Amino acid sequence: MDRLCVHLEGNPIYSIILDQSFGGLAAEVEKLGTQRRKLCIVTDSNVADLYLDEVRRLLSPICRQVDSFVFPAGEEQKNLDTVRKLYQVLIQKEYDRNDMLAALGGGVTGDLCGFAAATYLRGISFIQIPTTLLAQVDSSIGGKTGVDFDSYKNMVGAFHMPKLVYTNVKTLLTLPDDQFISGMGEVVKHGLIRNEEYYRWLAENADAIMERKLSLCQKMILESNRIKRDVVEQDPTEKGQRALLNFGHTLGHAIEKKKDFSMAHGCCVAVGFLAAARISQMRGFLTEADMEELRNVMKNFGLPLTVEIPDAAEVLDAVKHDKKMDSGVIKFILLKKVGEAYVDRTVSREEMEAGLDYILA
Repeated sequence: MDRLCVHLEGNPIYSIILDQSFGGLAAEVEKLGTQRRKLCIVTDSNVADLYLDEVRRLLSPICRQVDSFVFPAGEEQKNLDTVRKLYQVLIQKEYDRNDMLAALGGGVTGDLCGFAAATYLRGISFIQIPTTLLAQVDSSIGGKTGVDFDSYKNMVGAFHMPKLVYTNVKTLLTLPDDQFISGMGEVVKHGLIRNEEYYRWLAENADAIMERKLSLCQKMILESNRIKRDVVEQDPTEKGQRALLNFGHTLGHAIEKKKDFSMAHGCCVAVGFLAAARISQMRGFLTEADMEELRNVMKNFGLPLTVEIPDAAEVLDAVKHDKKMDSGVIKFILLKKVGEAYVDRTVSREEMEAGLDYILA
């Protein structure tokens, strides 16, 4: 078992636990004082079939009452209508401010459950039990919650920190290949923006990671968690340096929207950061050797190097609606070098067009 602690203003806020089973889950949740609390497990239809019964069995002895809310799997369910249905269940079962939610699943579940927790009765506690690689390395950590609105991704949301993140690395063994690859998009991003040594380690261990050797996967998740933890502690509400975590997201989110969410999030991020790397190269920060290495790393992890988009101009127009806009200016994340990212507010439409051209099939 590995453990990290997330601090805010020097005070411990919650723990991130990495294990290879759910064996320690009950003990960690019980530390939160759940004996007199109700707990509702929020999950989607795919994860429910795999893990809901086991998690409910483990948590029932340490809670006053355990309920579940299961919604149909898919990004298209991450909306206010699904949240409304969850509110109805919580109201009908008389959940109060002392009760708790548990997000069991991937990023959609974690974001949706966290947003419901942030807004139900003006805020109740929740925990994250991420079962996808993307959620384990990224979305479960940092307190960003939200839902999509009229196809605009995460346009409605709140910052609401979990009380615990408990990752069972063994759930990766039931994860479909495309979802594992999607998670690797966020993993590679972490190395690119913050830790060159980690980036090199990923490249050297690509085959074993793709074979899902659990000891290596746990080491990888731990380092990605450490990188995200450190950034979040410096800037919990994304006023400055936390924006670095959006490397690849500016164009990636626009591509995701134009593809009607048919392309996995981490893959959209990957082609987005490849385009951003190209802009960084055009500005003289990266070499052609850096770009070739990045393309090889992405290829070894099954990440796409190109994307098909009928009208690239629509992607650039979609960027204007991104929630990361700052007073009408696009906050673009570029690389000064591998392992060091920075926020840039001067990227022109022409540069974005050139970046897109680099990744268009």
